[in-house]
Amino acid sequence: MLSQPLLPVVGQILLGILVAVAAAYDIRFRRIPNWLVLAGIVAGIAWNSYSAGSAGLGRGAAGLGLGFILYFPLWLVRARGAGDVKLLAAVGAITGPGNCFWIFLLTAILGGVIALVLLMFRGRVRKTFFNVAWIMRDLMHFRAPYQSSGELDVTTTKGMRLPHAAMIAVGAVAFMYMVRTGYRI
Repeated sequence: MLSQPLLPVVGQILLGILVAVAAAYDIRFRRIPNWLVLAGIVAGIAWNSYSAGSAGLGRGAAGLGLGFILYFPLWLVRARGAGDVKLLAAVGAITGPGNCFWIFLLTAILGGVIALVLLMFRGRVRKTFFNVAWIMRDLMHFRAPYQSSGELDVTTTKGMRLPHAAMIAVGAVAFMYMVRTGYRI
C-alpha cells in the first residue's frame, strides 16, 4: 500500500527545478545532462540529511536506489535512456522512496495517456500496438526487443520517440498537486 504523498515545500522546490530543467534539456537536446542529475542527487541527499539527520540520509539514499531500480531494467532492454534512469534516481534522492514510487506511477499513467494522444494524431496507434505485441513476444522468449527490431531501440531515430524527462516532469507536477491538495487513498 502506498503512503500518503507528503513532501515539504523545500523538497517541492528542488523537485520542480530538477524536472523543469531536465524536461527543457530533453525537449531541446534529446538528452539529460549528467551535471543536472548529479546536482539533483547531491541536493536531495544534502537536503534530506539536513532536514532529518541520519533518517533523512537513509530516506534520500533509499529513494535514489528505488528510482534507479525502477528504470534500470527498462534501460537494459533499451526502452529508456540512461539519462531517464539517472533522472528518476535523482527524483528519488529528493523525494524518498514512497514519493518516488508515486511519481513513477503518475509518470507511467499520465505519460501513457499523452503518448496515446500523440499516437492518434500521428496515425501510429495500430503500429504501436503491433510493437507492444512484438515486445511481449520477445520478452516471453527472454530476448531484448531492440535486437529484433530497430524501431524498438530508444537509442535510434527509427521509431517514434517522446522526451521522457518531460513525462517525468508531468508526473512530478501531478504528484505536487496531490501533496498540495492533501490527496488521501
